[in-house]
Amino acid sequence: MITTTFIVYLVLMLGIGLYAYKRTQDLSDYILGGRHLGPLPSALSAGASDMSGWLLMGLPGYAMAAGYGAFWLAGGLLVGTWLNWLLVAQRLRVYSYRADNSLTLPAFFENRFEDKSHALRVISAIFVLIFFLFYTSSGLVAGGKLFETVFGFDYEIAVIVGAVAVISYTMFGGFLAVSWTDVVQGLLMVGALVLVPLMAMGEIGGLGGTLSAIEAKNPELLNLFTDADGKTITLIGTLSLVGWGLGYFGQPHILARFKGIESKDAVPSARRIAVLWTGVSMLGALFIGLSAIGYLPEGLGDNETVFIVMVDALFHPVIAGILLAAILAAIMSTADSQLLVSSSALAEDFYKALFNKEASQEKLVNVGRLAVVGIAVIATILAMDKDSKVLSLVSYAWAGFGAAFGPALVLSLYWKNMNKAGALAGIIVGGVTVVVWKQLSGGWFDLYEIIPGIIFSTIAIVVASKVTAAPSDSIQKLFDDVEAEVKS
Repeated sequence: MITTTFIVYLVLMLGIGLYAYKRTQDLSDYILGGRHLGPLPSALSAGASDMSGWLLMGLPGYAMAAGYGAFWLAGGLLVGTWLNWLLVAQRLRVYSYRADNSLTLPAFFENRFEDKSHALRVISAIFVLIFFLFYTSSGLVAGGKLFETVFGFDYEIAVIVGAVAVISYTMFGGFLAVSWTDVVQGLLMVGALVLVPLMAMGEIGGLGGTLSAIEAKNPELLNLFTDADGKTITLIGTLSLVGWGLGYFGQPHILARFKGIESKDAVPSARRIAVLWTGVSMLGALFIGLSAIGYLPEGLGDNETVFIVMVDALFHPVIAGILLAAILAAIMSTADSQLLVSSSALAEDFYKALFNKEASQEKLVNVGRLAVVGIAVIATILAMDKDSKVLSLVSYAWAGFGAAFGPALVLSLYWKNMNKAGALAGIIVGGVTVVVWKQLSGGWFDLYEIIPGIIFSTIAIVVASKVTAAPSDSIQKLFDDVEAEVKS
C-alpha cells in the first residue's frame, strides 16, 4: 500500500509539471512564472522550498538528541522567516522589476549597480552553483534514506530514484511546476508534522506523559540552557543555533518567490501565511523528536530516520504511505527550487551574459533544462556518501548563501550609497569566510560560520563603498524611484 501511495504521489507531481510545461513560453515564465504568483502559492512555495528534507528528518533528529535546546534553532529560523518577508520581500519585488526585469539574483546585482564588466553577475553565479551543489545533495541524501528505510532499496539506487523524480518535473515545468507542486507539498508537510506528534504523544499519555518519559530518561533534555550531557550551552553554542535565522536574507531559492509574487501589495498576506506555516511546521518537527524520546526508549542508530520510524509504527500502511510522501514532498520541494535557481544561473548569468547575448528565449529555456540535468548529476554523485548527514550539509550551504548574499542584498535595498565595489567585496568576503571558517575549530572558531561571514561581509561592503567612487546619478535615481514606489 505504501508503494502505491508513493506512485500516485509521483504521478500527480509529474502531471503538474507537464501542465506547467504548456504554460511556460519564455525565460521569465521558466524562472519566475511571469511574476504572477498569488499570496498563497508564494507563501507556501517559499516555506516548502526553504525547509526541505531537514524539516522532517534533520530537525526531528536534532530535537531527539538535544531536547529543548533545539528550540533555539527553531526560534531563530521563525524570526528570520518573518524578518525576511518584512524587510526584503516588497523591496526586492519592486527593485528586481525596475532594474531591467532582473530574473536571477546575480542579474539583480549587475543591474542594480550597472556593472558592465559582468564581474558581479559571474562571481555571484559561481557561489550559487557551489553552495547549491551541497544543498541539493542534502535533499538527495534525505531521499536516499527515505527509500532505503521504507522500501529496502540499496542506498545508491534510492538516491538515483529520488533524483530522477525531481529532475523530471523541474526540467519541464520550471518555476510554475515548482511553485504549484510546492503548494501541495507544503500542505502535506504541515499535515504530517501536526498529526504524527499528536498520535505519538497520545500513545504515551499526552504532553504530560511525554515530558515525564523524557525526564525519566534524561532530565537535561528538558532544560533550554544545558545539552544532553548536562553541560551548560555556551554563548557560542546559543549564538550558533539562533544565528541560523540570519541566513534567510541570502537564499536565492526563497528570494525567487519574492520576485515572482504578483505585486508588492500581495506581500503582507503572503507574509502572514508564511510565518504561520513555518511556526506550525517547526513546532510539529520539534515535538516529533521530543515524543520519540519517550516512545522509542531504545533510541535509534540514525536519529534522522525518526520520522520514518514513528510513522511506520503508529499508522496503518495507507496513512503511513501518505505521511511518508510528506518527506518526499519536503525533499522535492527544495531540491526542485535549488535545481531551478542553479540552472537559471547557468542559462541567464553564464550562457547569455558571457557567450550568447542574443540567445532566443527558447534557446535559454532549453539551456536551463539541460543545466537541471547536469547539476542534478553532480549533486547525485556528492550524495552517494551514505554517512552524509542532512543537517550538516544544509548548514554549510545555508551559511554560504546567507553570508555571501545576505548583507549585499539587504544593503543594496536600503543603502543609497552602496556601490559596485562594495557589493563585489561583500559577496566575495562573505562566501570565502564561510569556506575558510568551516575548516577551523576551537574557541570562537566553533561559532557557526554564518555569523562571522555576515559580519565580515558587511564590513567589506561599507569600507569598499566608502573608499571608492560614489554610485552614478542614474543608480541613485533608480534607488529613489524604488523607495517612492515601495512607500506608495
